[in-house]
Amino acid sequence: METKTPPSFSFNGKTYPCCASLTMGVIGGKWKVVILYHLMEGTLRYSELRKCMPTVTERTLSLQLQALEKDGLILRKVYHKKPPLKVEYSLTDFGQTLVPIIQAIANWGDAVVEHKAS
Repeated sequence: METKTPPSFSFNGKTYPCCASLTMGVIGGKWKVVILYHLMEGTLRYSELRKCMPTVTERTLSLQLQALEKDGLILRKVYHKKPPLKVEYSLTDFGQTLVPIIQAIANWGDAVVEHKAS
């Protein structure tokens, strides 16, 4: 009797047991979706992102930005022309494909708040 191997999904050198697991592996965690949510409005500098998320540590924000950049979801642009060094972050075209998902997550959060208030 032949046993069928369940499908697996690979992305950036990691293997996931299902497509939902892959999605959560890429955008899961406490801060990635928050970063992407703020970048939906447009390009932001590092300091602007910090102001949007005052409780995130600098180390965590830096690590999450690096992970999102590595996965191709955000673009990091460094301006070297004049001090101080300026770094901006924006969604890539690939990152833009997550906008409907992130908006749905945000809408659900709004609905939860409204539901609990009534």
